[in-house]
Amino acid sequence: MQLNDECDSATLGVSYHTGMYNETNHNETMRAGRIEVICGSMFSGKTEELLRRLRRARIARQKVEIFKPALDTRYSQEEVVSHDRNAILSTPVEHSSNILLLSSGVEVVGIDEAQFFDEGLIGVCQQLADQGVRVIIAGLDMDFRRVPFGPIPGLCAIADDVIKVHAICVRCGSLASYSHRLVKNDRQIMLGETEEYQPLCRECYRKATT
Repeated sequence: MQLNDECDSATLGVSYHTGMYNETNHNETMRAGRIEVICGSMFSGKTEELLRRLRRARIARQKVEIFKPALDTRYSQEEVVSHDRNAILSTPVEHSSNILLLSSGVEVVGIDEAQFFDEGLIGVCQQLADQGVRVIIAGLDMDFRRVPFGPIPGLCAIADDVIKVHAICVRCGSLASYSHRLVKNDRQIMLGETEEYQPLCRECYRKATT
């Protein structure tokens, strides 16, 4: 499966904040030693944006490594795959410390589904950035209960740039920030797709859960 040349932010429902990190600026693209976090609900285009940035880094002839949690096997054992089935080869790892061991000589590190990693990921990303590595992270900022998820809040705190992307509410068409779980399961971590989750705005989420 090949990675598309560009992602259509309008199609993804991506909402950018003012002053977003701009990859069209050559100096910004080539700058090392930074942490970029892409966060939001399910179906908001987080992985698409991660793949876009990684592809541009490779076009710039930078050495890139991509990691994902070993437990995420929804689409592939060894690829980071978006909901639109765009994909890029990655290395599944069990623990955040493995990322340091496998990043020697790398200029850009990509990390997908970061919410599933242990809290040690925060220190790992800080160390990589301090060593001059550009670290690009994608993950859910909240779980299905709207509780901050895993190391994402800490990563947002130390990041040089944070972008929150939004899906489209399947009930009213507004911007969606929440991942509503459709099945009865109280575990925080439950892999799933449209059969198990749907993106909802604040009002529709409130109605669905009361």
